[in-house]
Amino acid sequence: MAKKEDEKTPKVASYGAKDIMVLEGLEPVRKRPGMYIGTTDTAGLHHLIKEVVDNSIDEAMAGHAKHIVVEILADNKVSISDDGRGIPVEIHKQTKKSTLETVLTVLHAGGKFGGEAYKVSGGLHGVGVSVVNALSSYLRAEVHIDGGIFEQEYKQGKPQGKVKKIGSSKRTGTTITFEPDPVIFTQKIQFDRKYITEFLRRQAFLTKGIRIELIDHRETPAYYHGFYFDGGLLSFIKYLNDTDKKLQEEPFYVEKIVEGVAVEAAFIYNNEIETQELSFANNIYTPDGGMHLTGFRTALTRTLNDFARANSYIKDKDENLTGEDMREGLVAVVSVKLRDPQFEGQTKNRLGSPEARTAVEAVTAEALKNFMERNSRDAGKIVEKCMLAAKARKAAKAARETVLRKGVLDGLTLPGKLADCSSRDPAECELFLVEGDSAGGSSKQGRDRRTQAILPVKGKILNVEKSRIDKMLLNKEIKSMVIALGTAIAESFDLTKLRYHKIIIMADADVDGSHIRTLFLTLFYRYFPELIKNGHIYAAVPPLYMISKGKEVRYAYREQEKEKVIKELQALKLAAAGKRSAQEGSRSASQLPAAADTDAGSESAIEGDNIKGIKIQRFKGLGEMNADQLGDTTMNPANRKLKQIVVADAKEADKMFDILMGSEVPPRAKFIQSHALSVKNLDI
Repeated sequence: MAKKEDEKTPKVASYGAKDIMVLEGLEPVRKRPGMYIGTTDTAGLHHLIKEVVDNSIDEAMAGHAKHIVVEILADNKVSISDDGRGIPVEIHKQTKKSTLETVLTVLHAGGKFGGEAYKVSGGLHGVGVSVVNALSSYLRAEVHIDGGIFEQEYKQGKPQGKVKKIGSSKRTGTTITFEPDPVIFTQKIQFDRKYITEFLRRQAFLTKGIRIELIDHRETPAYYHGFYFDGGLLSFIKYLNDTDKKLQEEPFYVEKIVEGVAVEAAFIYNNEIETQELSFANNIYTPDGGMHLTGFRTALTRTLNDFARANSYIKDKDENLTGEDMREGLVAVVSVKLRDPQFEGQTKNRLGSPEARTAVEAVTAEALKNFMERNSRDAGKIVEKCMLAAKARKAAKAARETVLRKGVLDGLTLPGKLADCSSRDPAECELFLVEGDSAGGSSKQGRDRRTQAILPVKGKILNVEKSRIDKMLLNKEIKSMVIALGTAIAESFDLTKLRYHKIIIMADADVDGSHIRTLFLTLFYRYFPELIKNGHIYAAVPPLYMISKGKEVRYAYREQEKEKVIKELQALKLAAAGKRSAQEGSRSASQLPAAADTDAGSESAIEGDNIKGIKIQRFKGLGEMNADQLGDTTMNPANRKLKQIVVADAKEADKMFDILMGSEVPPRAKFIQSHALSVKNLDI
């Protein structure tokens, strides 16, 4: 039987003009917010504040603003004011609308694409405030300009009326008040004061003479913090380098304009291993560096090598100190201001302007050569430290090669105590780093053998914050883990060879367990940062209590949960007792079982951990749990709780690891004294 015509070949969907969707105005932003602010999580939420503040900073860099105020309001709104020139309100020739409305509703509309309004600005793409408008459920703009006060309100980027004059004013400036749209930001909208404080502090360091104030109205009385620094990057360096172990008497500093590029750089060395390098372009933080940072590093490496060779620190003509040697113990800030900077990506994480590299390299090299000639003692100390770093680098490389070579000689055999999974698909494989042999045994029995691997860890691993990599790789526990991961380490690290896409730290829910987790996190943060960055590191959350009533068994992961579960089980007892009472209608209320307390939350029903009819077991460690209990509560993907490890602010995390895990005792003691009273539920 012949097929019908429409059965011979599948229908092809039509593709014509009607299938092309044209998004107008701010619709593209609401449709694809990630293209404009990176993410719609906490980072994206705070990016809205950055975009508005950047406009005020641009006014300051142009010499028209001296004062910026950021206010966090109680109803999830933020208000940002400056005393700049004010956004113009007259009718725009192209759009035939108010210039204020044009700036707030048209992408790529601003004073940063030509003319002389902004010779230097951070708002490269001109989409900043319009994007904030698009992603806000409410926005109000108030402008003081030309002797008047002008206002316009918006909802989800759409004007709720024309610009109107609401009063007179003798000053100038702009105030933007906005409320992020919960339709876009689906997580709980909660502004992080600490995050905002650090951002504003940086802006004050980078813009000499600007006064920035933060007011948080979410508490009574309102929280206030002001910033004002005349020293620029010199003040910034002193703030970043708060250790007593500085190597130099005075920090290096240079400020100069070369071919239209304003360069400002400062650095100081200390007797630490860690490096801090911050780079900025037009006051925009560039966490991924770029041309300006490359120029600084090139100048530093070349100039220090020239000095070392000229003063016989290096005698072998073929030997050179590397950039890695130069950066050990370095605290540096590089800032450039240039017209029309080329950033990579809308979120401006990396500067791509080649002229920035040329300018920074030339300015830094000349100034550093003069600095070292004037400060020969400091220069000698710096070079000696770099030489020591080079020696340590060579020793660490030899140690790494020894470890890897031994692995090859062993036939790349995995650690003997690793209970591997049968699957060879890294995307579905999980590696549990389990505290203790006892818990390791239980977890091996309770796991899914196909996708879950177990590596027991005996005791506390080495604190790598206090050790170099050569010593670290001699630690058996760490060495076993490195081989199990399959990625190698340091410059040999290869993320594509990772054998498990989930690495889960599983430690006891007590102080020792927290310490072990911290040691592992220190290791991953310092030597496997890509694993954290790509979302591969997790912490398991084992239960604290098993609470049972007859055959009803529940688990509580926190103290508050325990009380809730107890009340629920008591309510079940009351319901059961009531059911029996109804069935035995002849019995009086006074004959009800003693367990049926009329107040399910009554303190009288609880005596310590003994509750009538309810059994409570406190797990002091993973080893106390049966294999089925551990597997069910902590390993089974259907029931378990996992915390993914992320680093929202890498520099702050770096500083915190150094304080809490480093070799310096005074900063750690100071931190403990400052925060002791805020600790809750301390387990001693």
